[in-house]
Amino acid sequence: MTPSILFLTGLAVSLVTSLAIVLYLKVALHRILVELCGTSERAAFWAAFTNISIVLVPLIFALQYTPQLKEGQSAVLEIAAQLKWALAGLLATVVMVGWILSRFMLQWPPAIATRSSGETH
Repeated sequence: MTPSILFLTGLAVSLVTSLAIVLYLKVALHRILVELCGTSERAAFWAAFTNISIVLVPLIFALQYTPQLKEGQSAVLEIAAQLKWALAGLLATVVMVGWILSRFMLQWPPAIATRSSGETH
């Protein structure tokens, strides 16, 4: 297997992993964003922004790794090394999004709490 094929395989695995995380978080993220943003349109924008970040940052990390297949070395280990960097980028992005959302939730109480306290609009 050539280094180019290894590199592209690692990128493909990184992309599939990132897309799986986007799909896994899609419904929950949208619900939280609608609550925090107030409208579905605003939530859709921030969900798209988050999804792009969750896909692109790991790919950027994976692009930094250049496989160097030596005689007798496993191609799987080279792909795993590239995936390690992609997962580091994925984790960093998800943690950052979580931290930002948690800070936002601390500043503004959910609309449900405001409505349940007896206030009317």
